[in-house]
Amino acid sequence: MRMAGLLPDRHPTGDFFVCDILDALPKDDMATMEHPVFSLATRPDLRVLAYAHNGVEITVTPSVKGLATIHDKDILIYCISQLMAALNAGRQVSRTVTLRAHDLLVATNRETSGDAYRRLRESFERLAGTRITTNLATGGVEVTRGFGLIETWEIVRKTRGGRMISVAVTLSDWLFRAVLSSSVLTLSRDYFRLRKPLERRIYELARKHCGRQESWRVSVETLLKKSGSASPRRVFRAMLREMIAEDHLPDYAIAEEPGDMIRFTNRTVVVEGPEAGPQLPPLSADALDEARRLAPGWDVYALEADWRGYWAATGRPRLRSAEKAFLGYVKARAGGKDAP
Repeated sequence: MRMAGLLPDRHPTGDFFVCDILDALPKDDMATMEHPVFSLATRPDLRVLAYAHNGVEITVTPSVKGLATIHDKDILIYCISQLMAALNAGRQVSRTVTLRAHDLLVATNRETSGDAYRRLRESFERLAGTRITTNLATGGVEVTRGFGLIETWEIVRKTRGGRMISVAVTLSDWLFRAVLSSSVLTLSRDYFRLRKPLERRIYELARKHCGRQESWRVSVETLLKKSGSASPRRVFRAMLREMIAEDHLPDYAIAEEPGDMIRFTNRTVVVEGPEAGPQLPPLSADALDEARRLAPGWDVYALEADWRGYWAATGRPRLRSAEKAFLGYVKARAGGKDAP
């Protein structure tokens, strides 16, 4: 994989005073990976975004500062990562995360100049000002409500020159439920080295839908809708072709296929032969539709990936009906029970 198109690794040796950052792998919430919530624009974006897909409806309304961008999302990824690391260590967590601004900049591969701190403050303002209205479930709870991506933020400590040192961020209850229910996925650290907003968004979608499977195939039309890009389809297709030629997306290779289709292939998956044991067949469209009925608002592709991982981890038992087993798993997850 060529690396020339990626940003330089600005902090290759790490910071020995920031142990938690080195231990906390980047985590992203599955809901905003699946659905377009963040602007891909590089200038202030004052549009009201509306999205509807498979029963999920999302309206994103900007403040006078504009919509929160995909680069602003770095803050949320950092907060989610720290919360998940604390939960995994058995520590109590709350919606309010106190963080060092320098640590956040290092962890997300940003410069630590004075201008970087100014841009960080602007990101906080856009995150707090952007309002979401949605019926999308997080943690198995579906309600229609409006909220900000972060509820509040405040500078707890600053230098004499006014530069922030530590900041307290209160996440929305919607995002916090995603953390408590572990509705998150681990990202490659090279995600923060992707230069272009669309590259980051496409990586999120590939990570969400392909996961640990060998590949994920999707139409250009659907990918355009899920990406949230404002570009016409022909321009979007051209940008995808550029990404295919550059071939520096972390974890996944992209290929164009007949019928205006795009295939993402996991670079790390080893295709197992017959000696590896039984394999699960693909699920039918009817099974996936039934899963959507059983778990409205959930991402059935993520549920399928989790179910396949659970099946493999439990010794690949032979199933009389893979689809019935999958639907039983979905029913248990949606009902808040342990997966069968």
